[in-house]
Amino acid sequence: MLSRRLWIIVGLVALSIGALLYRNGRNQPALVKVTMVTHTDLKSMISSNGKVEPVAPSTLRARFDGFVNRVVAVEGKSVNTGELLLTMDDTGVRAQLEQARAELAAEQADLRAAQSGGRADELARLTGDLRVSEAQRDLLQRQQEALVKLVAEHAATPDELDKNRAALERAKADADHLRKSKEQFEQQVGLDKERLALSVSHSQSQVKDLQEKVNSARVTAPARGVLFSLPVHERDFVHTGDLLADLADLRNIRVRAFIDEPELGGLAPGQVVEVTWDALPDRTWTGRTEAVPQQVVAHGSRNVGELLCSISNDKMELKPNTTVNIRIQISERQGVLTLPRAAVEVAGTRRYVYLVDGDRLRKREIKAGISNDTQFEIVGGVHEGDTVALPGDSAQ
Repeated sequence: MLSRRLWIIVGLVALSIGALLYRNGRNQPALVKVTMVTHTDLKSMISSNGKVEPVAPSTLRARFDGFVNRVVAVEGKSVNTGELLLTMDDTGVRAQLEQARAELAAEQADLRAAQSGGRADELARLTGDLRVSEAQRDLLQRQQEALVKLVAEHAATPDELDKNRAALERAKADADHLRKSKEQFEQQVGLDKERLALSVSHSQSQVKDLQEKVNSARVTAPARGVLFSLPVHERDFVHTGDLLADLADLRNIRVRAFIDEPELGGLAPGQVVEVTWDALPDRTWTGRTEAVPQQVVAHGSRNVGELLCSISNDKMELKPNTTVNIRIQISERQGVLTLPRAAVEVAGTRRYVYLVDGDRLRKREIKAGISNDTQFEIVGGVHEGDTVALPGDSAQ
């Protein structure tokens, strides 16, 4: 019985202490971080990422399948126009060139023969045979006319007339056959000229292509620049179209910036661009935007416009194909009211702040202007010197 009464007393004391602590806690105001509305200069920026590209690269690719014999150049070094970079084994393509030249010579000889009327011996034979046949026909024709008169005068027999008539018919048939053969020969010569002319033209193109392939076995620099890519080594086997080398003047480069679709409306040619690279965190490169993107494309999980930016790279520190950070200055305002982005609550198209009023916070709608990664321009709703609350994990 005494134990039960003791437990009741302990419980009442605990309740009294808890109530006292709760009351004291309610009377003590909460602590919040705050910031003030101030005038400052504000630049509206778009931040994204991009890739470095040479403006006018020279890309060298293999013109034929084969082994790399020798690599003379060194990746990353400057080269002059005409300087030898590497050589390829052209044994196979040289053999093809010699065969193609021999075939072209034979086709050109056939074409010359066709252009002069065909094979001279065949044409002479047909012409001679036709001339003899026509002479024989004409002779028999005159004899036939004479025999007709003689038979009428009983100076020749009808049998002689019939035999001459039969011989005349055979002579006429022979002459017609030879004339047609000569015409067919001449027609075929004309067709052969067209066919051979096409064949010679094709073979000439083939010889030219093979000669260019042989010449390409010595890979030289087409212009002065930096050899920023040299992916092949001695004894590598490469296929037609494989990359052999890339070079460009790296003092003038551009950055292909990937701008998210909602931010494309703020872009215009000539805007100031700042480029940073994680590999050189203390360096900043500047440039200007060029043409505004005309379409949106998929880039990973993003829908972006690809914006080209010209960048000065005098020290050639930025390397092609590196990923860089981009900041594009959309607009700039001098001496405007600003607040940190952390102090502004965004709800759809509306913006709110929590204004400090004594020991209370009052929610107030504001009108915002331009913005950047850290600040909003304030065009209405609060005044200079007003104090607004910051979230607990934000710095003033």
